Amino acid sequence: MTTFITIDASTLSSMLKKENMLLIDVRNDDEVVKGIIKGAKHIPLAILPQEINKLPKKSSIVFYCHSGVRSAHAASYLAEQDYHDVYNLAGGVIAWANAGFVFSTLK
Repeated sequence: MTTFITIDASTLSSMLKKENMLLIDVRNDDEVVKGIIKGAKHIPLAILPQEINKLPKKSSIVFYCHSGVRSAHAASYLAEQDYHDVYNLAGGVIAWANAGFVFSTLK
């Protein structure tokens, strides 16, 4: 069984300095307009199955959402599709903000 790894906000902050990493925000459009983690790509959970072929299997992929539930579903889905370096941000943007990290606006 293929699984994903759950990480906290501090771990994500360190990982963002890593090359070959893809950060994906799976929240809905109305949530993302309030702010996004810098460097993230927005792919709403509902369209992830249509977008999966655009995600490189050789990259580390980290998903996040509002609280970590939807992103866990996204991470699980990718793991089931034979992606190996898949992560979920525990607590989502709530944990990110509570850890004192900032957001940027979607471009």
